[in-house]
Amino acid sequence: MAEDSTLVLSLVEEFVSGLQDSKAKDAAKGVKDGQFTILQLVEALGLSLTSSQPQTRARGVQLLSEVLQEIYGELAEREVELLIAFYENRLKDHYVITPPVLQGLRALTKCAALPPGSAVSMLRSLFQDVHVQSLMLAERACVYNMLINLMETRESELKGLGADFVFGFVQSMDGERDPRNLLLAFQIAKNIIHRGYDLGKFTEELFEVTSCYFPIDFTPPSNDPHGITREDLILALRAVLTGTPKFAEFLLPLIIEKLDSDVPSAKLDSLQTLTACVSQYEHKDLAEFLEGLWASLRREVFQTSSEKIESAGLTTLTALTSCLSRSVLTSESEDSLSNFLDLILKDCKHHLCEPDLKLVWPSAKLLQAACSASMRASHIITAAVMPSLVEQYTNRTQCSHRRTLLEVVQRFIQSVTTCQSDSEQSVFSAFREPLCSMVFSALSESNSSLQITATSVLTSLAQQAGLLSDSDIELAVDHMIRLLLTEEDERVSIAVIDCAGALAELHPAVFIAKLIPRLKREMFSEPMDRDNREASELHSHQAVRQRCLSVLAAISSQPSVVQESTPVLLEVLSSAHTGGGLFSVDEVVSACQSLQKIAKQAQDTEETGRCFHDVIIPRLLSLALQAALQDEGASGGRSPLVEEVILSAMVPVISTACSRLQPTLAGQTASRAVSLFLDGDVSFLPDNSFPSHIQLLKKQQGDSWSQSQMVCLLIGCVCSLPRSVEVPQIDRLLSELEDMSYTCSHPLSYTSAAKCFAGLINKRPQGDSFDDLIQRTMKRVFSTLDSNSSSVRIQAFTLMIWVAKALLLRYHPLCTALTDKLFSLLDDSDLGPMAADSFSLLMNDSADVLNRGCHADVRIMYRQRFFSENSAKLVQGFNTAPQEKKSNYLKALSNIVNKLPKQVQVTELPALLSLLLEALSCPDQGVQLSTLSCLEPVLINPPPALIQQLEALVSRLLALITSPAMSVRIASLRCIHALSLFPVHEVLPFRARVLKAMAQPLDDKKRLVRNEAVKARGEWFLLGSPGGR
Repeated sequence: MAEDSTLVLSLVEEFVSGLQDSKAKDAAKGVKDGQFTILQLVEALGLSLTSSQPQTRARGVQLLSEVLQEIYGELAEREVELLIAFYENRLKDHYVITPPVLQGLRALTKCAALPPGSAVSMLRSLFQDVHVQSLMLAERACVYNMLINLMETRESELKGLGADFVFGFVQSMDGERDPRNLLLAFQIAKNIIHRGYDLGKFTEELFEVTSCYFPIDFTPPSNDPHGITREDLILALRAVLTGTPKFAEFLLPLIIEKLDSDVPSAKLDSLQTLTACVSQYEHKDLAEFLEGLWASLRREVFQTSSEKIESAGLTTLTALTSCLSRSVLTSESEDSLSNFLDLILKDCKHHLCEPDLKLVWPSAKLLQAACSASMRASHIITAAVMPSLVEQYTNRTQCSHRRTLLEVVQRFIQSVTTCQSDSEQSVFSAFREPLCSMVFSALSESNSSLQITATSVLTSLAQQAGLLSDSDIELAVDHMIRLLLTEEDERVSIAVIDCAGALAELHPAVFIAKLIPRLKREMFSEPMDRDNREASELHSHQAVRQRCLSVLAAISSQPSVVQESTPVLLEVLSSAHTGGGLFSVDEVVSACQSLQKIAKQAQDTEETGRCFHDVIIPRLLSLALQAALQDEGASGGRSPLVEEVILSAMVPVISTACSRLQPTLAGQTASRAVSLFLDGDVSFLPDNSFPSHIQLLKKQQGDSWSQSQMVCLLIGCVCSLPRSVEVPQIDRLLSELEDMSYTCSHPLSYTSAAKCFAGLINKRPQGDSFDDLIQRTMKRVFSTLDSNSSSVRIQAFTLMIWVAKALLLRYHPLCTALTDKLFSLLDDSDLGPMAADSFSLLMNDSADVLNRGCHADVRIMYRQRFFSENSAKLVQGFNTAPQEKKSNYLKALSNIVNKLPKQVQVTELPALLSLLLEALSCPDQGVQLSTLSCLEPVLINPPPALIQQLEALVSRLLALITSPAMSVRIASLRCIHALSLFPVHEVLPFRARVLKAMAQPLDDKKRLVRNEAVKARGEWFLLGSPGGR
């Protein structure tokens, strides 16, 4: 016991007299370990606490407070009670003792064993004996944290203080200026308001003490370690000011006053705060200030110089109208909403009728903002405005005016949509006939802009129940057909196609009955006297066909439409196959693209799935097979369906459709496709007149490739299926695909076989059989690649790179052996350039296989993982490669780095800087461009290693500003522009050299190059100049 007493006395002496701050932790450890109690520590501090020297007393209290901060959770209730009494007494002591006293009290407020009534006792002493704003920043923060702690744990006791607590807080906060403490004070004020503390007669005082900071005008220093932003303070203060309707009588006049400010940020903050507060208010809180608020909002929209402020003003008007719409009308009460809307209509409605329509848009925006607030508001405003707009449209003759009025009408229709439920009758029902008349009149005009606007209005009308009758829809379809077939303006065609897509989803029957048959007749009509027609007329007919193909895709979202539109598109392919030259290759490709869009956008129903499974996919396979057999058979004309561009367009149709099939149908599709390609089973194909011995995956006689290239369609059938669907005869199929990728000499055939092989193994489950398959494939590939005399090295390389990608995406460990082989091939005299290009394939997303849309096994951040595992190998290979092979390594590096996320580039590129500088000297323009695009983000925040290489970097960039490729010139000028932002003392020596070199790009024949040159030269010219950097 004597030893413990000696220890505690020693610690006290060393801390108080020896000024050794570290002894506080030793004292806290002694209490935690049970060597002495906290009360024994207080006794040991006796002489220090009763010293006549304030500094000595302060050191004693500081020791006790620091110990309490470590052990407050272990104190008993009796100990806490005694310590609180001690600290409350010390608050009356000399001012130098106050800081450690507050630290101790803050620690005690966190005690779980805080005695009942002690919270009130502490706060009374604090508010009575401490003038908070005379304290230093840390001590003020200590007071705020005490209040926050007690509000979390002793809320009922604090509420028992009534309005005295609010008054005490107001006194404590009054005059606070530090942003860190303001965040704490705003949090306390928010808690007072939101948790139901009694404000009593101090409501205005609480508002005044917080609102004096509104609007927030704070710009954090550039080196601020605390990370407090202006936005943090704005949101914290807004939560206080908008927290209670009791502040309405004070806040609303303040906002009206601040909206008169010339500072845009103050206006924006005021509008956003007003929007937030009216959601808490009732109409009676706003009634007195409605005229002033409307005057301010009107001014901000009519005279705005900022889109942000205008948008905020309109949002505020909507919120304000919505608040008034919530009012319940009684026989005695005044209709606040009607009165407010009368103000708006009085100031805005007449602008809609002015001859020049100068203020029509600000007025319309204000009316639409109020209209979108509630159904009641929309009824009042539309009833007042729509007759005038209809009359104006009828009386106006200028197309520009009519277009403006139509756009205003469309905005009104769209604004009502936000507040109207589907079951409610449209507020425009009373104006249905004049609105339809306006739209159809505009569609009949010859002005393109008016027609485009009319299609938008028509779409908006169709989306509101009951505004378009069946006869209106039929008339609309007639107008669309006319515009599609006769209008040459591409903008009109796009607008009509979009409108048709929207209407067909709501009214499919009309489009099936009228639009599709009419488009079909137009597409299959052959121009009369074709040989004698002018080229412009033929081009016009082709353009009409392209529009017809596009609109067939746009309208096909409903299953019923899909069943009618897809046969037309398939007939295009069939007609092209049978000959006659009615459809060009481009038109057949467009038909395939339309089929793919339908497969992607059509509603995912069993009906749609059946259509693709039973009709479209078999028909495409049948047509492709007929074309292939015809090409190898008699000496007749060659079918365009054997063209690579058309087959490649068919693949995404099948792929997209199969990826969305239900599991049962997907399994059947896979089984059919595998049977066709492995066994020649054509029983499921339409027009079944095929020979019995079809072998699509076998090497064809002679140099024939028309059958073998059909393997690209197999990719769509089996590689896009969900992983849960099992592909039948998978081992045999993989073996045949592997053999085909070696035996075919046709690029599309062996590449497609390799891609299909890769797509299948990517989804195969892990296991010994899978590893054995990959190892057998690797052994065969490596053996072929190592034989320089082999005639199929390119085929083996193609298979290797696709297998490597399939394994890379799923993080399979055998991928490393393949990528190592790929790195070694960069030194190969024949395959080196191809190996360098293949890194782009590894890092890019593939369109038709091995992507997430095809349900491939793609792990997150596989690119970053590949880079981190292989960047060192790339650098090492570059350093040891002969000079003539180094460009391959640079190209590989460029292809890898260019596809990394920008954040990774910024952190990783400094280590590869020497190679990147070499890449800028590489003659390959693709390498130059991708390297420049990698460098540009790094130059914004340059690492020290880059600044050390400035001489080499500037020289290489200046050499590229005269490159033959415009994209390289532009990218190099952007990098030179970024260099001007480096530290002035680092780049100033290069100023004269850069300005001299800029003469040539300033006179470049391309405007985009000249633009970049002007920007870069301007920054470099200002370097070191008065007023510049």
